[in-house]
Amino acid sequence: MGKALHLSFLLSPVLALIVSLCIGTYPIPPSAVVSMVFLKGAQIISEVLKTLTLGKISFSVTIPYPSVYQTILFEIRLPRVLMAMLVGSALAISGAVLQAIFRNPLVNSYILGISSGAAFGAALAIGLSVGVGVTPSAFAFALLAVFITTSLARVGGRITPVSLVLAGIIVNAFFSALTSLLKFLMEHDKLASIVYWLMGSFANSDWGSVRVAFPVILAGCFLIYSMRWQLNVLSFGEEAKIVGVETEKLKFVFIVIVSMITAVSIAFCGIIGWVGLMIPHIVRMAFGPDHKTLIPLTITLGASFMALADTLARSVATYEIPIGIITTLLGIPFFAYLLRKTGGGWDA
Repeated sequence: MGKALHLSFLLSPVLALIVSLCIGTYPIPPSAVVSMVFLKGAQIISEVLKTLTLGKISFSVTIPYPSVYQTILFEIRLPRVLMAMLVGSALAISGAVLQAIFRNPLVNSYILGISSGAAFGAALAIGLSVGVGVTPSAFAFALLAVFITTSLARVGGRITPVSLVLAGIIVNAFFSALTSLLKFLMEHDKLASIVYWLMGSFANSDWGSVRVAFPVILAGCFLIYSMRWQLNVLSFGEEAKIVGVETEKLKFVFIVIVSMITAVSIAFCGIIGWVGLMIPHIVRMAFGPDHKTLIPLTITLGASFMALADTLARSVATYEIPIGIITTLLGIPFFAYLLRKTGGGWDA
């Protein structure tokens, strides 16, 4: 049972990808989706071989499906689903890392002030038309928020978990107040835009956004994966220092990685809550707190969850529901169940 569940978590992104590509306003049969994806892959391989061999090796591949299928699948749904999976992985692994280094089950990436900073940057770009796109502005202010948080938290040359959490609360309050001020001063049409952005959406995802987010999130997830055993050491708390581990430096490295991948995610898709809390806890309940198992399964399950949640958001009604509402509605009953089951206890 344990191995079967482990394998199902690990391979869940494949099933989530196929399901998400099939469902939508214009349904596409699963057999057509799988066939088109394989044939498209063959076309790409043929082009690569042709380029590398200067035209000496290539083969012809034709996709025998209507052009409307290809447009919907490759130009609309595929980049959107891939973006959702990237963001789901980033938010989920960020939550798992921060819960480990702070030894607190309720910590997620937003505690560093990233969400409030990004929200202010987006509000500034939308409301005041400062000539900068929403995504670059949100990304810049997300990083600024992290910089201010870590600067405030550094006391006597050290950053402790308590000082970092308190600094995050200050920065969150500061940028939330600025965002509220901008919303108060905005015109009604712009106010609707920023409120929609704050609730999260993948509606504007395209290949351009995937090309920017993919290398950053992939590199961040790979670094965390390669350092996952060190999260087990950090979960010992002060005892880790006794065996010679430089815990503060290690925590700072993890925080920088988490900040980068979270900032990129929020900048493109808005604020999406609960993923960083819910997914790590599900994996922890199923397989325990060992991060050698927890981290890879959190990545894959986070990707699957976000892809399916986005599919629900765009298909459950005739209009698209902001995905932040979906994740919140799914997260609240889960945490109520978790509270009843564990009684508030938690293993780091």
